Amino acid sequence: MDVQQKREREKEVVSLMIALYCRKKHGGKQLCPACAELDAYARMRSDKCPFMETKTFCSNCKVHCYKPEMREKIREVMRFSGPRMIFHHPIMAIRHVIESRKEKRQLEKQV
Repeated sequence: MDVQQKREREKEVVSLMIALYCRKKHGGKQLCPACAELDAYARMRSDKCPFMETKTFCSNCKVHCYKPEMREKIREVMRFSGPRMIFHHPIMAIRHVIESRKEKRQLEKQV
């Protein structure tokens, strides 16, 4: 998988998690303004990530480049949506777990 594909997959996963969070926490079918802002911010950070070649997802990154307030918001979304993804997007959730484990094993071998 090339870097651009990783970026797109990262953005897809994060956007789905934000949408799930917003739908369950804020109601409605559209993203509320706060969740739309978080989604745009997360997409922008993914586009600018200098470490995309060496990581699968932001959740595995050792360098957290989000502003502190946005980092807290995205962590809240991840804590809420992560376990629920298996029911709403099972293939994506399983793929994320498999790729994350592969990456962790590769990093352990490098150390």
